[in-house]
Amino acid sequence: MVHRLLGPPDRLSVNPRLRAAPQVRLYRVERVAAAERTDEFRRVSESSARRSEAVRNAVRRRRLEILERIRTEPIEVPRLEPGKLALRAVEHRARREATAGGPIELADGDSAQETGRVGRATLAPWKVDYLRHRMSHYDQLLDGLPGGERDSGRAEAEELLRRRICAAIAEAYPPLEQECERQTHDQ
Repeated sequence: MVHRLLGPPDRLSVNPRLRAAPQVRLYRVERVAAAERTDEFRRVSESSARRSEAVRNAVRRRRLEILERIRTEPIEVPRLEPGKLALRAVEHRARREATAGGPIELADGDSAQETGRVGRATLAPWKVDYLRHRMSHYDQLLDGLPGGERDSGRAEAEELLRRRICAAIAEAYPPLEQECERQTHDQ
């Protein structure tokens, strides 16, 4: 719109926030005021406002659709016997730690590599993390929501999905209920 109505800038200047950024285009106030009084400016401005409103409505509608889908999607938790779940949780944690390049740290500061065992207090978060990882395919429910914009609803949708998954894990594994609640509130 600026290029169309004002043409080339009256002056180029160094970007005051980041010197390496492209130069800032500066226009004389009189030229800008004159352009804003034209019929062409009113037409272009109204058209831009209509497009912006249409985009906002589409994003809002998509956000509501995705939130509803997250609310109604059945969440299925993998069912494992307690010993197998513990083993898979430790293996999952070991893979994550190996990727990060460090030893598995336990709640009391000892490493699993030194002790060869894992305490109960440590296992609950690892089990929930493992189950949440196994259920990461539910993240595709968030597809279609842009990230970053405050009103896109992505943060709200991610929180709702996380709460639903943690609630499903707590229901499937009652001993993990407290850890699920902790992880829901901590994030």
